[in-house]
Amino acid sequence: MIEKTNLKIAYAHLTSRIKQSIIAVLSVTFGISMYVFMNGFMKGVNDAQTDLAFSTLAHIKIYNDLPVDNSNLLKKNINNNTIVHISNPKVIQYTEGIINAEQTIDAIKKIPEISGIAPQLNINVFFRNGSTKVNGLLSGIDTQNEDLLFGTAKYVIQGSWTMLNTQTDGMLIGKGLAQKLSLSLKDNISVTTADGIAKNFKIVGIVETTLAGVDNQKAYIRINAARQLLSKNASYVSDIQINVKDFNKAHLVAQKMKEYTQYKVEPWMEANGQLQAANGLREIIAVAVSLTILLVAGFGIYNIMNMTVNEKIREIAILKAMGFDGNDVVQIFLSQSIVIGILGGWVGMALGYTISLLVGKIPFQIASLDTLPVASDAKDYLLAFVFGLMTTFVAGYLPAKKASKIDPVEIIRG
Repeated sequence: MIEKTNLKIAYAHLTSRIKQSIIAVLSVTFGISMYVFMNGFMKGVNDAQTDLAFSTLAHIKIYNDLPVDNSNLLKKNINNNTIVHISNPKVIQYTEGIINAEQTIDAIKKIPEISGIAPQLNINVFFRNGSTKVNGLLSGIDTQNEDLLFGTAKYVIQGSWTMLNTQTDGMLIGKGLAQKLSLSLKDNISVTTADGIAKNFKIVGIVETTLAGVDNQKAYIRINAARQLLSKNASYVSDIQINVKDFNKAHLVAQKMKEYTQYKVEPWMEANGQLQAANGLREIIAVAVSLTILLVAGFGIYNIMNMTVNEKIREIAILKAMGFDGNDVVQIFLSQSIVIGILGGWVGMALGYTISLLVGKIPFQIASLDTLPVASDAKDYLLAFVFGLMTTFVAGYLPAKKASKIDPVEIIRG
């Protein structure tokens, strides 16, 4: 009986000052909508940057690492305490690249987390067109697996990706590199390796990824053509590029791969820690800003509830004189704040979704993006609602506790 009466009194307080109640609801609405939007926008930015980075970066890379440090080939002589040091040592027995790549690929295919494998033969070369010479990277690729891993075919703006399969001397070249060398489709280009081996290729496509390291320095040919250029066998590669189903678990999969090969296994976190750090920092900033907005909204609700307590102080005194105890008073004012929190939460989630939807349609031309990146995650909406409700609960409980301690005799006496 008393609980129903408490709810009726709370309802009367909310409806008697409707404008004040609407302002309180709007405070929660604004906080939750900004929380939803900011987290969705930051997640979208992180996803977009990750997609761009992984357009040329594999989750895991296997390659033949440099030998260990041999700056002091002769160790300390324990008998006479003589130290022998060799300056500028030359390492003679060192084999570059991966000799039996097919054996390594067949071995790591047993790991279920792998989603794709692409062998590469990367060569540092000089690209020449007439008197113009540019240093760059020539990448011998398996066109099908390369496209499955990186989706490179979609970055071809002129020519055709599949022409590499039909034209043995075909080459795909970065847009910036083509401009430096004044090249266009069907033009010839000369490639010279570090050993002085030269060969002519024909431009069959131009690639634009918007990544300067690719567009200004890189070209693609068939992997067999790259092997012929270096006079290597049919199973020779410089790198094995691997993607996994969850790129965040690449370091765990890399540990498994070490059991199948003696070559260096490098997850993307190890070579590109700045990418992971940047994503983490953006997520922290988004959460910090969003929580700050919710706290500001909570202070607004606290002020409103505090004002309500001061305005209703004589009514509270009369209620306590009629037999209502401190718990009843807490229930009355806490009910008001919870109702404000629930209403503000639902409206805030709807508004946050609407803002995210509208921002996601704003044109934004860069790389493969056509609009601003915004991602929706149900977890963000749930957390926003929970945090909003917790904030309003605390903001309502403090004034309610204050009201429960009022001495009705002192208030009525004035």
